Amino acid sequence: MITAIDTSVLIALSKQEADAAVWLDLLSDARKEGELVVCDVVVAEFYASSMSEIYVRRFLEDMEISYADTSMEAAFLAGEMFRRYRNKGGPRQHLIPDFLIGAHALVDCDRLAAADRGYLRAWFPELSILRP
Repeated sequence: MITAIDTSVLIALSKQEADAAVWLDLLSDARKEGELVVCDVVVAEFYASSMSEIYVRRFLEDMEISYADTSMEAAFLAGEMFRRYRNKGGPRQHLIPDFLIGAHALVDCDRLAAADRGYLRAWFPELSILRP
C-alpha cells in the first residue's frame, strides 16, 4: 500500500499544529502497510512554506517519506479534471497543483493522506483518503 501525502499534512506536522499528533499516528500506521511518498508538487509547496532545502530533505528523511514522480497518466488526469472543474464554473480557489496531487495519489499510489475540504471527493471520487 503506497500512501501519498498532501502538503497540508507535512505543514501540520512541521508546524506542530493541533492535529499533528493524530497525523503522526496515522502515518505511522500507514508506514506499517507500505511506503509513504510525496510528489513533485508537494515537495515544491512544502519547500515554499519552509524556505530551506536542508530542512525539507531532513524532514522527509526523518519521517521516512520517499519522493515519487508523477506519471504522465496522472498529469493527463489532473488536466482533464481541472478542465471539467473550470468548465463547471469552479473558482480559482483550486489550481492545477491541487489536481496533480489528487491524480498522482489516484493513479500512482493507493491513497492520499490529506485534510480534504471536499474538492478531492468531488473530483476524485475513487480516491481513498486517509484523514483524522
